[in-house]
Amino acid sequence: MISRRDILSRLGLGSVAGALASVSRRGSAQDLRGEAGAPAALSAGAGSAEGRAVLQGSDTPQPYTPVRTLNGWTLPFRMNDGVKEFHLVAEELEHEFAPGCRAKCWGYNGSTPGPTIEAVEGDRVRIFVTNRLKEHTTVHWHGLYLPSGMDGVGGLTQPHIKPGETYSYEFTLRQHGTHMYHPHADEMVQLAVGMMGLFIIHPRAGEPRRIDRDYAFLLHNWALHPGTWRPDPSIMTEFDLWTFNSRVFPAIEPLVAATGERVRIRIGNLSMHEHPIHLHGVQFDVTGGDGGRLAESRWRREVTELIGVGQMRDIEFEAVAGGWALHCHKSHHTMNAMGHGVTNMLGVDQSGVEQEIRAMLPGYMAMGETGMAEHQGHTASGHMPGPDNTLPMMMGKGPFGNLEMGGMFTLLKVRDGLAAGDFRDPGAYRNPEGTVAERVSRDPDFGAPFRRPA
Repeated sequence: MISRRDILSRLGLGSVAGALASVSRRGSAQDLRGEAGAPAALSAGAGSAEGRAVLQGSDTPQPYTPVRTLNGWTLPFRMNDGVKEFHLVAEELEHEFAPGCRAKCWGYNGSTPGPTIEAVEGDRVRIFVTNRLKEHTTVHWHGLYLPSGMDGVGGLTQPHIKPGETYSYEFTLRQHGTHMYHPHADEMVQLAVGMMGLFIIHPRAGEPRRIDRDYAFLLHNWALHPGTWRPDPSIMTEFDLWTFNSRVFPAIEPLVAATGERVRIRIGNLSMHEHPIHLHGVQFDVTGGDGGRLAESRWRREVTELIGVGQMRDIEFEAVAGGWALHCHKSHHTMNAMGHGVTNMLGVDQSGVEQEIRAMLPGYMAMGETGMAEHQGHTASGHMPGPDNTLPMMMGKGPFGNLEMGGMFTLLKVRDGLAAGDFRDPGAYRNPEGTVAERVSRDPDFGAPFRRPA
């Protein structure tokens, strides 16, 4: 067992206060990515670099592109006698899924998902895990080669980490690829309320193809019932919110790229559903998965990739100018505040019903007679409000009106001439003249030959 004194000795007394202040809780946007405010004893890791980083400790250093975690950050580390030391803190936190919807969740270092751990194949890592929850926990390093005693399964490979305790995990990284971390203790609760993170290992020999922009996010689902403030861990399938990195659209960051850049998107699934993730505008190659990067002869060309529960997928493509949708292709996964067992109102005349019900339930809106789109435009925001702390089912606005989307949806924004390392939102895409679908002045009359015979 490693004592508090051992930890203080390994981290250095002078760095502990700064390390905990910077690493265990989120600060400013710059602090999150390690670009400013990190204590001198810590390195911000790959995520701090604008542009390309260099593999540390490699005999022949090779460049790699730091990962940008949507709405997230990369965990700083400290070098100690050739070992990269990280510190994860399991704790309760207040999380915002989007403005107007917050919940008491659990996560790491003040966020859900927890910070992304980035390292390099061949690195020796030491990860301290401090438990600030009111129940025990562990951390499982999903898909990593490591000694059995470091695998993080409570009761099987290690004792549980009790409240207030700190444990140390230490192993050498013998692979590269996209991986995850999460508890293997009271999983039904701890995963349901947000305990998860990404663990990304860069190849020691460098990438076989240059990656200009490298994005990553986790898929998850939440049962945050309308009007409530804590996720319900007892739900098996009928969830209310569907998220990329614990955010719903339009609070999910866009992916930004310059025309012609090679982009990789790393996607992990720690939800209770499989998700067909679809990207508009390009055909992508599936270049990796749970087993690491595939040989190029095994790549598959797709526009939609099904990502099963507990799986990872890497996709790569050359960016094409435009504003392109990236989303789960299960339609109800691109909505918020999902209802279940709701009466089917399609085709039902609801004349007068809305006014009568409003007398008992102010703000009620009758809808569904001609489809769900009719709830658009009822409010200044263009979206029907719900109970306190409950998001509308559909959110966001685009250059042509309301975007009838929520949940697992975001945008890939590709622009000509974007500078390397520039991740600022470039705004709406300006379509070249003559390239936007438009209303015609009258319905064309194609005649009977173009209609199906009776």
